[in-house]
Amino acid sequence: MKLALVIFTGTYLLKMRTKLTKLSLLLLLVVSFSCKTTPKKEAEPVNYVKENYTKKEVQITMRDGIKLHTTIYSPKDTSKTYPILLQRTPYSCQPYGEDEMRSKIGPNEILMKEGNIIVYQDVRGRWMSEGVYDNMRAYIPNKTAKQADETSDTYDTIDWLVKNIAQNNGKVGTWGISYPGHYATVSTIDAHPALKAASPQACIGDFFFDDFHHNGAFLLSYFRAISLFGTYKDQPTDSAWYSFPKMNTEDQYQFFLDKGPLKNLNEYFQYDKPDSKNIASKNVIDDFFWKEIVEHPNYDSIWQSKGIIQHLNKVPSTVATMIVGGWFDAEDLYGPLETYKAIEKHQPNNYNTLVFGPWDHGGWSRNKVKNTVGNYYFGDSISLNFQKNIEAKFFNHFLKGNGSKDTGLPEAYVFDTGKKEWKSYNVWPPKNAQKQSLFLSENQTLSKEKSSPAKISFVSDIKRPVPYSEDIKTVFTPRKYMTDDQRFAARRPDVLVFETEVMQEDMTLTGDILAKLNVATTGTAADWIVKVIDVHPSDLKNDNEDMQSHMKLSNYHMMVRSEVMRGRFRNSFSNPEPFTPNKKTSVHIKLQDVFHTIKKGHKLQIQIQSTWFPLIDLNPQTYVDNIYKAEEKDFKTQTHSVFTDSSIEFTILE
Repeated sequence: MKLALVIFTGTYLLKMRTKLTKLSLLLLLVVSFSCKTTPKKEAEPVNYVKENYTKKEVQITMRDGIKLHTTIYSPKDTSKTYPILLQRTPYSCQPYGEDEMRSKIGPNEILMKEGNIIVYQDVRGRWMSEGVYDNMRAYIPNKTAKQADETSDTYDTIDWLVKNIAQNNGKVGTWGISYPGHYATVSTIDAHPALKAASPQACIGDFFFDDFHHNGAFLLSYFRAISLFGTYKDQPTDSAWYSFPKMNTEDQYQFFLDKGPLKNLNEYFQYDKPDSKNIASKNVIDDFFWKEIVEHPNYDSIWQSKGIIQHLNKVPSTVATMIVGGWFDAEDLYGPLETYKAIEKHQPNNYNTLVFGPWDHGGWSRNKVKNTVGNYYFGDSISLNFQKNIEAKFFNHFLKGNGSKDTGLPEAYVFDTGKKEWKSYNVWPPKNAQKQSLFLSENQTLSKEKSSPAKISFVSDIKRPVPYSEDIKTVFTPRKYMTDDQRFAARRPDVLVFETEVMQEDMTLTGDILAKLNVATTGTAADWIVKVIDVHPSDLKNDNEDMQSHMKLSNYHMMVRSEVMRGRFRNSFSNPEPFTPNKKTSVHIKLQDVFHTIKKGHKLQIQIQSTWFPLIDLNPQTYVDNIYKAEEKDFKTQTHSVFTDSSIEFTILE
């Protein structure tokens, strides 16, 4: 209406311009345009949580007297009862203050809007909770009355919640991603009777195989994250007490190469109880976790006690579990797969299911329609469909429904990352999967038949390690590389490449992969890295507008799975041993499960190398008792060899 008035006034003025003075014309124009009011200020988006939930903060006392900060979001509608969904986390219950609300709560938006009592808790020693934190605190079996660990903290928390929160229906579910996923796993051990459903997602299983280590190799690329878990604190705080090492560069490859041996990174940390003035002046961080890593290079009693996989025989049948993970999770792939398998092994009658999709770390919890990992596109609405049709259905059945084993959900709901489609199975790996070995050959092919004995050698130059990515960047924790194009590596002389002919029919890889290498080195130590690659046809066109500008899907070498074995641990993770120079030696590397079809027209490729920098630290290639304390002089360029009687054992879907 006001716009029409302006147009009318302007037209009238033009017609009357001969009868008006310049001044009167100007005045009329000012009046007419003053009719245009300032556009209405857009209303602030409604905070659904604030509109529909009340928030309460409490301190729950554990059996040993330590108080844990707990935040409770309860539906304002008190006409019915609700189950409790609990997440215990080292990453904070923020925002703090009962008037400060999160914008989203719960595992997903569906469960938030359906109405549940959502609870977050700072675990012992983190943020606003009392006590001292212990990274992957060891489980204590047969505890005395006053002994506490994460299982008892969870039990005591649930016990308080069901007895003190109004309108709860007496049923509790736990969930979490990554470290909170670990605490969801912990909740199932010696579980409280009210716990009916748990969904450990990207859950840590064992710190010698997840996150910071892979088969004994140190994940150097996670170096800056160490202080997040190891900076000492013994008092509650609502603000960060840790800081991260400053690299002052965007080229992490060069940064770590210039730093040299791992012992040179000690300059960023100190081990004793912190003196704040000293830390400020020296820019160093007190870090008990770094000390733990440095002083315990082998899988000794410290690391063994922190593992949770070996205790999953204590999950009662009253707790239903849904383990969730991403096929391209760079942080926690070992944990969810081994958690599922351990419960299946020890508690075969439990309700225990597996969901694995085309996601990186926690990708299933995001609300994006488009699902990509790095440069690779897998489809639309994959995560949203999971949240609505799998996750919400699981929790509703066990917390609001009859809780029977007949949920309508499959035992294994898994995404074929080659065909880009979901499949359902009543067991994982599927029963119709068979082991099949492909052998290496001197002409760098993969074949079902053994070739004549030979060895293929390459020089592992300690000054020019193979990069894990061709990107020039510094990342806090790397993720994109899990689907990266591996052409850059295939074209290096220190990466051995073996591949099949073009596939004449689909080959579906399902379950784990075992690389049975026979190797030798001129040195006394070496790492061995195996990568499984899907080589795409050259006539493919890009299907992802967000792909890096230099990248093409034509002949794309997609990494499907990869793993490292620190050679000293080839026979035992607890008792390392050197190689005998030039002696043929067996090294087996287990690669975690895949579900990927190498489609007709594609090729299956294997890459073998001995450096993967700076994803993992550099092996000196001469044996030392503790690589974290190795000197510059210990690092030597060596020649490594792989023998053609080596094989890669796949699990193939028939």
